[in-house]
Amino acid sequence: MNDRINRPELPKGWTWTNLSEISDVNLGKTPNKAQYRNHGDYKIIKFRDIIGDKIDWDESDRGFVVNSHDLIVQLRELRERDVLVTASAHSSEHIGKKAVYVSSIPLNYNEVFFVGELLCIRADEEIVNPRIIYYYIISQDGYNSIQSHVRGVHLISSEARQIGIPLAPLPEQHRIVAKIEELFTKLDAGVEGLKKVKAQLKVYRQAVLKHAFEGKLTEEWREAHKGQMESASVLLERISEERKKSARGKYKELPILNTSDLPELPEGWVWTRLGEVIEKIALTGKKLKQSNYQEEGKFPVIDQGRALIGGYSDKEELEVCCELPVIIFGDHTKVAKFVDFNFIAGADGIRVMKPQEAFYPKLFYYFIQVIPLPHKGYARHFQFLEKSLIPLPPLPEQHQIVEEIERCFSVADAIEKVVEQSLKQAERLRQSILKRAFKGKLVPQDPTDEPAEKLLERIRAERARIEAEKKATGKTRRS
Repeated sequence: MNDRINRPELPKGWTWTNLSEISDVNLGKTPNKAQYRNHGDYKIIKFRDIIGDKIDWDESDRGFVVNSHDLIVQLRELRERDVLVTASAHSSEHIGKKAVYVSSIPLNYNEVFFVGELLCIRADEEIVNPRIIYYYIISQDGYNSIQSHVRGVHLISSEARQIGIPLAPLPEQHRIVAKIEELFTKLDAGVEGLKKVKAQLKVYRQAVLKHAFEGKLTEEWREAHKGQMESASVLLERISEERKKSARGKYKELPILNTSDLPELPEGWVWTRLGEVIEKIALTGKKLKQSNYQEEGKFPVIDQGRALIGGYSDKEELEVCCELPVIIFGDHTKVAKFVDFNFIAGADGIRVMKPQEAFYPKLFYYFIQVIPLPHKGYARHFQFLEKSLIPLPPLPEQHQIVEEIERCFSVADAIEKVVEQSLKQAERLRQSILKRAFKGKLVPQDPTDEPAEKLLERIRAERARIEAEKKATGKTRRS
C-alpha cells in the first residue's frame, strides 16, 4: 500500500514531500557477536537501549564494540539531532513503535553507532527542523505511513526514504516545535505524577502484605476473638501425625526450628518451614514448550512469565490433574500465581504447590510474596523458597487476613484503574496535539513565510547544480 493514497490536503504554504528529499535515511550495521564488548570507547545502540522516548546509555550488557579500524569504517555513526526508529521486529506492527530524538550524546565515547534493526533519519536542517521529523514519526499518521512501507517484518532503507511527511514553511516548523514542546512539558508533568501514584500503589500493596505477614492487619480482630481459636501449633501437629501415618514408618523427623532470631509472632501463630505445609504436584511428561503455545485453545498455559496466562493449547493429555486451587512458582523468575482453573504447564521453570489443609491457599499465595529470596539471576529459586520459614496463623484468622488484604487491594485497584484511564487519556491528548500540529491548526500561519514548496525547489536546484559540477569536474579530470 502506498501512503500517497491517504495524503490529506494541507494548509497554504505547506507541501507533501518524502523523507528522501529532506533527510538522509539509512539502516544501521550489526557487528557479529565476537565484536561486542562490555566496556570501551565505541558505543553501539541496540533496539532494547531505547526506553520510552530516550536512549539508555547504561554501559553494561555488551554495549560496546572492539576498536578495530576495519569494523569502525563499516558501522553507521549516530549523531546529535538524529532520529532513530525501529526498522525490524518479530511482528510488523512493532516497526515504527519505538522512536527517539537524539538530543545529546555523552562526551565519554569516542564514537556511537547503531545496529541494523534501527533506522536513522538525519535531517537536512536547511529544509526541516529535525524535531518535526521526530514528532511526525511518533504521531499516529506517521506510524500509519511507516506501516505502509513495511515489507514482512522489515522496513528497508529504500522504502523508508519514500515515507511521506507534511512539510510546513521552515519558520512555521520552528513555531510548531516550540508549541508542541510547551504543551508536552505540561502533559509530561501530569504523566509523571500519575506514574508516581502507580509506584506508590505498588509500595502500598507490599506494605499491606508485610503487615499481614506480621499479624498487624488483624490485631483488633484477634483481640476480639481471643481464646476462641485453635492454635496454629495444633494444626501443625495434626499435619505431622498424618504424614507419619502415610509414611508407614519411613517418616523422618525434622530438626526443631530455632526461632530465636525471628520476629515474635502474635499469640496463636507459629513459624514453620514452607516445605512442611505444601504438597508438590509432579509435572513429569506434562509440560508444553513455548514454541507450541497457541493464541487460542481449550486450556490456558501457565508458565513463569509475569502474565497470568502465557498462551493456550488443546492438548488434553497435558492437563495438570490436581485439586484446585494451586500456587505456581517461577523457579527462575520468582513470580507467584494463584490458579483456580484447569491448566497446562509451560515447559520451563515452574513449580506447582498445593498448600496443606492447615493453610488457606489464598493466604499462602499472599504470604510467599513477602518471603525474601536471594537474587540468583536465571538460577533456580524454589530450593530457597522451600527451605524458607513462613508464619502460620490459626485458620479462622487466616480467612480474616485475606479479607483485610483484599479490602485494601480493592481500594488500590480502584485508584490504579483511574490512573490507567488518565494515562490513556494523556496519550490520546498527545496524539491530538500532534494531529493538530500536522494539519496546520496548532499555531497560526504567517503569510510572509516562504512556502515550503519554494524552499524545496531552491534546494533541489542547488543539489542539481552541485551534482552537475561534480560530473563536469570528473570529466575534466578524465580528459
